[in-house]
Amino acid sequence: MNATDRPLHGSNISLARRAWAIRRHALRMGQVQGQGYIGQALGIADVLAVAYFHTMEYRPEDPEWEGRDRFLLSIGHYAIALYAVLIEAGILPEEEIETYGMDDSRMPMSGMASYTPGMEITGGSLGHGLGIAVGMAMGLRHKTNPAFVINLMSDGELGEGSTWEAAMSAGAQSLSNLICIVDFNDQQADGPSTQVLSAEPVADKWRAFGWHTQRVDGNDIEAVRDAFDAARNHDGPQPRVIVFDTTMCKGVPFLEAREVNHFVRVEAEEWERALAILDEGQPQ
Repeated sequence: MNATDRPLHGSNISLARRAWAIRRHALRMGQVQGQGYIGQALGIADVLAVAYFHTMEYRPEDPEWEGRDRFLLSIGHYAIALYAVLIEAGILPEEEIETYGMDDSRMPMSGMASYTPGMEITGGSLGHGLGIAVGMAMGLRHKTNPAFVINLMSDGELGEGSTWEAAMSAGAQSLSNLICIVDFNDQQADGPSTQVLSAEPVADKWRAFGWHTQRVDGNDIEAVRDAFDAARNHDGPQPRVIVFDTTMCKGVPFLEAREVNHFVRVEAEEWERALAILDEGQPQ
């Protein structure tokens, strides 16, 4: 099935507006707890908008539909971003934003598959997501299920040996139903990922492991859409990877300008300011 044949979810709503809504949902959740990995959520929102509202096949009313594309969140601390897109997709109700991170919430601060509809795996021990994705893609192929597995991982995970073992396995198994997306925001817990343990040249490394490889601006929605289309429609046997260069806190300039670190701190009075700025730029 090609890109023009696939049903689009809410196709009358622009991808730019979907990305705006994802950012807004994430900010509202951050405001509830007064904290969260909001820099990553704002940065990856454009990629998530294209993934869920242009690329993937799923049924919001039936999150466990066997024919769905599987979206794996390797980086469990990005859960606030995934919850935001699950809310926008209608898999989670918007009113649950107010429960984010609370006892008995379906949206804990780190993603857990046992709690949340639409959350395929429990991420957290970084570097495990791609290995799980490889196994899942192999299982779907054995069942002749045409669904794709899409694994979102961080640039910091490129420093994990398990990531490259999984990459080598995917190439050796010709897992053409696997798309890995790397959020390259150049941040990890110990500092800029290119300084802690640089993975450059990133694209060349993936190609050397037998992957169909692209690297694009992850905050350019048209470029993101074209990259997903090229990955899904590539007719070779290789697994596919897209390295997305993203900007932490994208869409909220005063946070973008803040000294960048892995966990962006937002003061209590700044949440409403951030929401107001986002609303001023609301797209159609």
